[in-house]
Amino acid sequence: MALPQLDNKAARALFMDRHALLEQPGGAAKGSDLLSLIHRLGFVQLDSINTVARAHDMILYARKPTYRARNLKRLYETDGALFEHWTHDAAVIPMEFYPHWHLRFLRDAKDLKARWKNWRRDGYEQRFETVLRHIRDHGPVSSSDVGQEEKKGSGGWWDWHPSKTALEFLWRSGALAVVGREGFQKRYDLTERVIETHLCPGNRDCDETATIDWLCNAALDRLGFATSGELAAFWDTVSPAEAKIWCEQALKTGAVEEVEITCADGRKRKVLARQGVIEEAKALPSPPGRIRLLSPFDPMLRDRNRAERLFGFYYRIEVFVPAPKRTYGYYVFPILEGDRLIGRIDAKAHRDCGALRIKAVWPERSVRWSDARTKRLDAELDRVRRFAGLDQVEFENGWLKTAK
Repeated sequence: MALPQLDNKAARALFMDRHALLEQPGGAAKGSDLLSLIHRLGFVQLDSINTVARAHDMILYARKPTYRARNLKRLYETDGALFEHWTHDAAVIPMEFYPHWHLRFLRDAKDLKARWKNWRRDGYEQRFETVLRHIRDHGPVSSSDVGQEEKKGSGGWWDWHPSKTALEFLWRSGALAVVGREGFQKRYDLTERVIETHLCPGNRDCDETATIDWLCNAALDRLGFATSGELAAFWDTVSPAEAKIWCEQALKTGAVEEVEITCADGRKRKVLARQGVIEEAKALPSPPGRIRLLSPFDPMLRDRNRAERLFGFYYRIEVFVPAPKRTYGYYVFPILEGDRLIGRIDAKAHRDCGALRIKAVWPERSVRWSDARTKRLDAELDRVRRFAGLDQVEFENGWLKTAK
């Protein structure tokens, strides 16, 4: 029996809708409105690189142009509406999801002890009580406030001093909570002083089955359709084997159905979706035609393989690639227009002269670059320029490159 079909255009629309990119960007971008957006996305990845603005700020700005960085800081550090922990990387997550992280705390504790055994400096486990006592007596700390007597390493993530490693372990395993950042350096406090009692995992048993069920359901709701592997990867807590079992059970109960989507290259792919999602996807409106710059860590691009299958857009960040071996550049932003990823742009804020400097734009091979498209790009760059607090946009000579 033939599976229900979702063509590529409808599949893109559904995925973009789940990521708040199908509607015209706009609306209030602070307080409960901003929290609703983050709830819709599930989480927002944090990243320290500030080429134009930090990744989390670019993610939120792309959807709500009135957003400013202070809005997220207040929601997180003052209102306590978000907590910071890991999904596939460090992220801010709605506080109401906190109880579902007990399983993550337990698994991180076990996994980190095994992984750090051979490549972290010895002695961090012996620092647990000292670090906890210091925080209990003196309040929130950053890594520079502990381990004063310890030999400091190179400062790289691979060479933390033992007390810094202890802080990270205690945070990842749930004993500590991050209460904010200064200069992107985390500040830690006791979980019991940060998280409301009814949310703290220490006050309830970890129901592994219920947590896995919540994580898989929440991932599917935010992806629109997915394979079991994609569900496991979304929060990066559920194992592939656990996600596969969940999918098998959900199919049996009728909670999901198997459908077939058409990829950008015409190939068919079997995925799972909620009942009725085909009709929902076909009824979605067309996306706005304006151009938007997306962060390399935007949720729509986080799963690089999925983005390539759906949009035919191959993207890899080249931050850790030696300069002579880079195809495009150190930190290149994908360009979204409508439901197409039409190219990438090497843009950097030069704050010393107040300029957003455009070094290069590479259109995709399938895109014919026109004067009208340049005008739309100019309009977006002017918006980004204002968001980044810059005075002007400057294009380097030969900025429009040949598609690669």
